[in-house]
Amino acid sequence: MGAAGCSGATEDDYEVSTDPDRLDIDSIHHWLSTDAFWALGRSRETVERSVRGSLNFGAYDAAGAQVAYARVVTDLATFAWLCDVYVAPAHRGRGLGTRLAGAVLDHLAPHRLKRVLLSTLDAHDVYAKAGFVPFPDPEKLMIWTPEAAGEVPADATGPTGPESPPPGNH
Repeated sequence: MGAAGCSGATEDDYEVSTDPDRLDIDSIHHWLSTDAFWALGRSRETVERSVRGSLNFGAYDAAGAQVAYARVVTDLATFAWLCDVYVAPAHRGRGLGTRLAGAVLDHLAPHRLKRVLLSTLDAHDVYAKAGFVPFPDPEKLMIWTPEAAGEVPADATGPTGPESPPPGNH
C-alpha cells in the first residue's frame, strides 16, 4: 500500500490548498475516470468544466505532488455540495479524506451556509469524523437525471452513460 516516501505518513504530512494553479488536472481526470465508481469514463472535458465551475481542494504530499482532491459546488450563501472526493490509493488509511472534508467545512464556515450535502456509498465513517450526519428527512430529496427524463446524455457510452452516477456517488 505504500508508495516510496509515503510509508507511515500521517494526515499532518499533507497540505490542503484551494489554489487552482496547483491542481494536477491530469491526475484528477485519471483518478475520477478510471478509479472512482461514480465517475468512471468521465471525459477530460467534463472534468475540466467541473473544475472551472467549482471550489476545488487539493491535498499535497511533502514533495508537492497532489495526492487527493475534492470539489464543492456552492453559492457561498446558503448551500454547498461536496463531491468528487478522491484520495490516491497509496495515501488512503491515513485520515486524509476526513482532513479534506474538514478543510472544506472550515473554508466554508465564514459563509454561514445553511447546509452542506454529500452522497456516499461506503465512506460514512470518514465523513462522520468531519461532522456529517445522515440526512434527517431523505424522503424530501428528489433527483433529476437525463435517464429518468428519457434523455440520453451527450457523452453516453452505454445504456446509462458514464456520467450517470449510481446511488451513493461521492
